[in-house]
Amino acid sequence: MYLEELIGETNLENRELECKGILNRENTLGWLKTIAGFANAGGGDLYIGVEDKTNKLIGLERKDADNERNYFKNQVNEHLVPRPQMNISFISYKVRNKERYIIKVSVEESAVKPVILKYDGVPSIFMRRDGFTNGATYEEIIEMSIKSKNTQYDILTSEVKYDENNITKLRDFAKEHFGKELKEKALRSMGFMNEEGYLLNGAVLFTDDYSGKKTEVLCSFFSGFNKGSERIITVNKFNGNITDTIRFIMDFVNQRMNHSMIKTDNERINIDSFPQRALFEGVINAVAHRDYYLDGTQIQIDLFKDRLEISSPGGFYRGEKIGKTYDLSGVISKRRNELISNVLVACNVMEASGTGFDKIMEEYADSDETHKPYIYSTSDHFTLVLPDLTYSKGIEDDGLVSIIFAPIPNGTEHDEKILSYCYFRAHKASEIAQFLGISDSSYLRKQVLGNLEKNGYIISSKLSRAVYYKTNTDLVKLD
Repeated sequence: MYLEELIGETNLENRELECKGILNRENTLGWLKTIAGFANAGGGDLYIGVEDKTNKLIGLERKDADNERNYFKNQVNEHLVPRPQMNISFISYKVRNKERYIIKVSVEESAVKPVILKYDGVPSIFMRRDGFTNGATYEEIIEMSIKSKNTQYDILTSEVKYDENNITKLRDFAKEHFGKELKEKALRSMGFMNEEGYLLNGAVLFTDDYSGKKTEVLCSFFSGFNKGSERIITVNKFNGNITDTIRFIMDFVNQRMNHSMIKTDNERINIDSFPQRALFEGVINAVAHRDYYLDGTQIQIDLFKDRLEISSPGGFYRGEKIGKTYDLSGVISKRRNELISNVLVACNVMEASGTGFDKIMEEYADSDETHKPYIYSTSDHFTLVLPDLTYSKGIEDDGLVSIIFAPIPNGTEHDEKILSYCYFRAHKASEIAQFLGISDSSYLRKQVLGNLEKNGYIISSKLSRAVYYKTNTDLVKLD
């Protein structure tokens, strides 16, 4: 029996097609290239249990078919980024009254291109042309990037079916913050699932049993003012659904923050390290605007003696790198995840108009200049910094950031502090000397700053008669 007898000969002519008798465990690269090529082109169909070239049905027993499907999905999830949109189905037929199965994998053209195949640590891009899969040309890669629809991760369709019994935590979360449960009708209206009942990617992250790495959080508590030289008291990692993630972060900080009290003539006022509303808005912002395409990353919560840093993977969506700014109200953050944001709005924990930063500013309105929150963004993450209101000196390190860079020829003990100090803002030599606690000498200007400039780690510019030094962010990266 042949494939055309089972599905019709016209169907074989309409689409790109590839057949495999069984998935080769010794050469997974061969068939993974086909899937990547389909996704980068116009889509296509892969049939498993069908002899290549002849299209003769080999078929599989149901147990073997299940194993092949699971192996296929595991390999695709491990090696293809972003994961192509696919529909996997079984087609049954009978041989001597015995049920046999073939697997049909329908691969759609990817909305986000190029789909990259990572194998043995080497990334490659493939294209399907005229029935064959080959490496994509430079021109094709450029064209794919330009024509990519930039579809958000959370609105792509998953393979998980909607189950009302698997979103109880989301319903409880909505009831806690909004006073009402989220009904299925409301979920459907915001696109939580498609017409066939399959959840969108963002919806999967709200299911009770989700524990994947897309929502991973790393929470650290340091004894001092920076990561490099201070003792880490606690490090906790968490994987769970979005509502559990929010609760975990809030509990981590609340259990470790300081509490103080101010006496006035008429009363005693209790003060927390971080105002609850500001803390909650910061956590919601990190979860809502995280780039969920970035595998191997996590939201980082770093609690220091003088501040809390909340870092989320991905820069501002379709925005510029803004460096460091205290004007949180002036930051316009476009939504990276429409569905996730809509669900959080429905739960009454996020404003539809995006005024979360304004609320943070309000909570710190009466604070002095050393206790003002700020935010900075790079190409791969954004960080909100909340000063500890119970620490009277404010932020001790003037916003120094943790950096990484290659060893500097003839480097000095001052190099790392200077590069961190000048990372977001240029400084004069006299300011750098004062910051380091040393004299503004020829040694500083020639041996230290001169050597950094000679090797390209800082860039000097002249304003009137003063020379300013700024870290070269092409060579020095945020840690």
